[in-house]
This record gives sequence, structure tokens and C-alpha cells, in this order.
Amino acid sequence: MKVTKDSVIGDVLDQNPDTAQFFFAIGMHCLGCPASRGETIEQACAVHGTDADALVKSINQFLDKN
Repeated sequence: MKVTKDSVIGDVLDQNPDTAQFFFAIGMHCLGCPASRGETIEQACAVHGTDADALVKSINQFLDKN
């Protein structure tokens, strides 16, 4: 799976639950909430004041190793 800013958080978590650590790191602690699981990475980063490109890069590097 290649993650982009348009990837839905729930889809990323379903593909690899270990990616939750990256969302926790930006202060997104409500991953079980239906609203958060339906957001795109870009939307979540906007709400949490985080760089979406940096988050996507970190997640993809992690997924490439696992």
C-alpha cells in the first residue's frame, strides 16, 4: 500500500495497525472514533497543525520496511 495525503486513515490502519504510532505522534489519540477513521491524512494534519507530507513520508518509510 502506498500512502498519500488523500489516503483515509481508517484504510491505512486496516492495512497495518502499527501505523497508529504515527497518528498518535501528531496528537491524534481518537483513532477508534468513526469520524477520525474517515478523515484523510491531509484533513487530520490540518486539524492537528502537522505537515501532511512529512507524515506521509514517515508512514511510507515504515511500510517499506515492514
